[in-house]
Amino acid sequence: MELDSRKATILDAIIQTYMETGEPVGSRTISKYTDLHLSSATIRNEMSDLEELGLIVQPHTSAGRIPTDKGYRFYVNRLQEKQKKEEETAQQEQAVNSLMIARTSRMEELLKKVVQYLAANTQYTTMISAPSYKRNKVKFIQLSKLNPRQLLNVVVIDGNIVKNHIIDLKDDITDEQVLKLNLLLNTRLNGLSLADINLGLISNIKEEAGEHSSIVNEVLDTIADVIRAETDENMEIYTSGANNIFKYPELADGQKASRLISTLETKDSLKELVKDTEEQEANGSDGIQVYIGDENSDDSMKDCSVVTASYDLGEGLQGTIGIIGPKRMDYERVMENLKTMKASLNEAFKKQPAIPDHKKEREVVPDIE
Repeated sequence: MELDSRKATILDAIIQTYMETGEPVGSRTISKYTDLHLSSATIRNEMSDLEELGLIVQPHTSAGRIPTDKGYRFYVNRLQEKQKKEEETAQQEQAVNSLMIARTSRMEELLKKVVQYLAANTQYTTMISAPSYKRNKVKFIQLSKLNPRQLLNVVVIDGNIVKNHIIDLKDDITDEQVLKLNLLLNTRLNGLSLADINLGLISNIKEEAGEHSSIVNEVLDTIADVIRAETDENMEIYTSGANNIFKYPELADGQKASRLISTLETKDSLKELVKDTEEQEANGSDGIQVYIGDENSDDSMKDCSVVTASYDLGEGLQGTIGIIGPKRMDYERVMENLKTMKASLNEAFKKQPAIPDHKKEREVVPDIE
């Protein structure tokens, strides 16, 4: 037997209330303990239908209803089915989380291996930023109704990066309303880079949504979370070879070395280097940048030279490799090392097959030795 959601909710409320009180349950009680927002008359009509189906019974003419054995069986079967689905969902989430953790661990392992190799080969300090998706464009936004009070929001970015979020709603939403919201969001946002989704655009979309602006606001908050996840603030940078600083007298001075080590640990200045390298790349440079002495914005690096190179993993995934050393560093060797590493990363990642998963991420460990 299948019931519509309204009848199923009323039956659940009758059974749960009767289990708690042992007293027949009336329509006024149901109206107080459910979120159906129905009148007592409407609830009584639904209860009459449930009684005709043999799920509840009225023990006395003036009394409320109590569940029948058939009603209890229906309730228990639905409860078991719900628990089964929750267990399956939990198992799926656990499997996905384990897979993502494994892939993330492999990426971290790769990046750490890169900087360790460069530090050992050049005898300087090295850094690498994790590949960023923030330059990619929004490919698709999909709102799906889980139930009248919940939406699943899925944002797909170039490179097949998928972000999911469940939105809880205060009011019921219809399939037609969800369709209109999908059309609005995709019409206005599809094909835009994350950086293009500014406050002005968000304001315009909410205005177009009219009475549904509060729902759109929650959807856009999810998109904003994706944007924030790709900002410099959340950028992952790995370093190696900090102790190599002490091999060069001009950098090994106690105070100078301490400040430089602190810069490497906080990584704020390194993030600025990555950002500058990306901007130079966007302006048509070959991806190799050299900052000598005072050309470094951070005071702790005024006695250093920094050479950076961008790497491209395909599908818009880019990052930055950097080598930090004294101004008398072997520039030719450093640039050759960076060009070789850049080429190795680019080639190794682009050879990898696509992952057959809607939550696709790159998973590679290239040979860098």
